Amino acid sequence: MSREGQSAEHQDMQKLLVKPEAMVFDMDGTLLQTESLLLPAYHKMFDILREEGLYSGPTPPEERILGCLGMLLSDIWKNVMPEAGEAVHRRASELLLKLEIEGLEAGGSVLYPSVPETLRKLKEKGIRLFVCSNGLEEYIHSIVVIHKLEDVFEGLYSAGGQGTSTKAQLLKLLLDNHRIGTAWMVGDRSSDVQAGKENGQTVIGCAYAGFGREDELEGSDVIIRSFDQLLELYEGAQ
Repeated sequence: MSREGQSAEHQDMQKLLVKPEAMVFDMDGTLLQTESLLLPAYHKMFDILREEGLYSGPTPPEERILGCLGMLLSDIWKNVMPEAGEAVHRRASELLLKLEIEGLEAGGSVLYPSVPETLRKLKEKGIRLFVCSNGLEEYIHSIVVIHKLEDVFEGLYSAGGQGTSTKAQLLKLLLDNHRIGTAWMVGDRSSDVQAGKENGQTVIGCAYAGFGREDELEGSDVIIRSFDQLLELYEGAQ
C-alpha cells in the first residue's frame, strides 16, 4: 500500500475512535522491551534449576518463552517446560521474579521509545492511566518505580496481585473499581484484544514488539507501529 493509502486508512480509522476517560496499558511488549530484562534472567534461572537438580538438559529456546508473553506464568511454564512438574514451575516463578527484579535494580530494563514522554502528555490531557498485566504484582510495581512512573498511573493491576485467571476478568475489575465507562485497552497480545472486546472497550493493538503471531492483534480497532502514535490517535478521536 502506498504512503497515501496508509494515511487515508489511518484517518478513516481515527474517525471511528471516541476520546476515552482512561487508557489501560499492558506492560510486557507494550511499555517495556521485555527481552532486555527477561532473557538474561531466563538463562540464569535455568542455570540455577540445573544446579538445584530440578531440571536437566539444555535451556529451552528463547523463542519459546517470548512466544508465551502475555500468558499467566503458570501457563507459560506449561509451554516452556511441559515435562516438569508443578513444584519445578513454582520454583521457576520464584527465581524468575527474583532475577528480573535484580536486573531492574541494576538498570537492565528498557522502555520502548517515547513511553515516558507520551504517558505524561496523555496524563496532562486529563486521561486516567492504568496498567493491566498478567505479570506478578511485585514485578509490575518494580518496573514502575525503577522508571519513575509512579505519579503517572492511577492504578497498577496484575493477575498476581488480584488473583484473576484472565486478562478480561482483570480489566473488568479495574473498570468497575474505578467506575470507568470508556477506555482504550492498549496492548500487544490477543489476550489484550479479548479483554478489551469482552468489556466493550476500544482496543489499540501495539505491533512494534514482534513477539506474537501475525494474527495476534486481529480484532483491534487500530494498530499502532510506535507508542507515540497514541497522541495522534487521541487528538483525532471524537
